[in-house]
Amino acid sequence: MIKAAIYCRVSTEEQDADKQEYICKEYCNRHQEEIEIFKVYKDVISGTTISRPAFNQLLEDMREYKFNAIIVTKLDRIGRSLKHLLSMFDEFNAKRVSFVAVTQNIDTTTAAGKLQLHILSAFAEFERNIISERTKEGLKRATGVGKRGKDKKPRKRRGGSKKNYFTQEK
Repeated sequence: MIKAAIYCRVSTEEQDADKQEYICKEYCNRHQEEIEIFKVYKDVISGTTISRPAFNQLLEDMREYKFNAIIVTKLDRIGRSLKHLLSMFDEFNAKRVSFVAVTQNIDTTTAAGKLQLHILSAFAEFERNIISERTKEGLKRATGVGKRGKDKKPRKRRGGSKKNYFTQEK
């Protein structure tokens, strides 16, 4: 019998982790003779944040051998940094904890599941880096065109004089 921990994570309060919980529980119900749910852990925090309250509790319980499988809806619920993901999966392997990403058909008890996990981990990090690059490019383009980057006129200076302290002679 597999004793499983379900982990759900959303990035903002406006999002709802209940759908993730439902999907994971449905998966467990389809395998009810094989899987018993130990506990559901939920976080409302960015996936780029390594230290997350519920996730930290999950890791503590895993280290105490309270369950032997972790079930999530998608790989990116655990994290988006390839380095972090790989170190987590090394620890999962050391504790003999399997990992299942329900909607991506990842199951680390199989060789194919392990391969797919590594490929998806790389793509998750790539996606995060692309988003970061686009954000930085957008902010760079918005410099000097207003507070939201939409105004056509540059922002007016607030307060005192209009001296440019960078080019002023001393």
